[in-house]
Amino acid sequence: MLAAALTAAIVLPLAGAARPEIPAPPPAPAAHAPLTPSTLHSAYAANRANADAAARMAAAHGDTGRAAADRALVAPSRHLLAFDGRGAGQATEVLGDLAHADRIAVLVPGSDTSLDTYTRFHRTAAALYAELGRRAAPGTRVAVIAWLGYETPATVSTTVTTTTRADEAAPRLRAFLRRLHTAVPATARLTLVCHSYGSVVCGRTAPGLTPDDAHAVQGAADAHAAPRGAAAHGPDDIVLIGSPGTGADSAAALHTRARIWAARGSGDWVAHVPHLSAGLFGTTVGFGTDPVSAAFGARVFDAAGAGHSGYFTPGSAALANLARITLDEPSEVTRA
Repeated sequence: MLAAALTAAIVLPLAGAARPEIPAPPPAPAAHAPLTPSTLHSAYAANRANADAAARMAAAHGDTGRAAADRALVAPSRHLLAFDGRGAGQATEVLGDLAHADRIAVLVPGSDTSLDTYTRFHRTAAALYAELGRRAAPGTRVAVIAWLGYETPATVSTTVTTTTRADEAAPRLRAFLRRLHTAVPATARLTLVCHSYGSVVCGRTAPGLTPDDAHAVQGAADAHAAPRGAAAHGPDDIVLIGSPGTGADSAAALHTRARIWAARGSGDWVAHVPHLSAGLFGTTVGFGTDPVSAAFGARVFDAAGAGHSGYFTPGSAALANLARITLDEPSEVTRA
């Protein structure tokens, strides 16, 4: 019953499905090369060129939808840190001036996010970027990174009920964040914004981000974490929205000094997901404690009536609070 309930609920209501038969070139070497402020633009150009080649191959294969999705990323205004057009596809895109950003948000998406549905994911990143720009103090520079760096679970599959895809994604996200720190200012603050199944990915990622902090755990929900900067450590804040759970029983079990935030709108059906964890056929089904519960110990903030896909709606309480957290304005965040 638990597996069936989770399969029905822990997904984004998106339409695309993985199509592994779509041909595309392997990722450009720039997708894995060290990043510095001086190499960012060459990395962007190399990944746009890869997207262009993928678009041509998809078109030749007869997949006009994927060809159009790839081609949209070829525009000079698109800043790709990574691109892989094979299968369901992966992309990492920057909005803003990453080399000079003071506040950076990295968005981690949930189920059924692929190149075929990437426009929707990009729209959420653009909404947060616009909100940050509107709220940032004069002189504060912001950037948002849309990280589609893993194969998300399909809408109807057994993988959506387990941590398997998150376990596969966690080393990728850790590697990206470590690669990122050489490209941004040492004083930049980094926020991970994790939606739906993406919060499971962040939950699996958090404990391995900062070896020097291995024995430091999240304290009481209202304990203030000292600013550290993205270059020296892992994220300063981890935000869980529309989360079915993280795979951990508590914020403390994430073993991070990052402030842990959580929110769920009253219109989000993920509230009906059973917050349990059980062994089944050699794997673990379910994601444990509800992140907005007192037992989990996160800082719970207001998302008003947001539905599962409504946390980035312009003008919403959820988006305003996501911006306040990213801008390091904890006292301005409205609590649930």
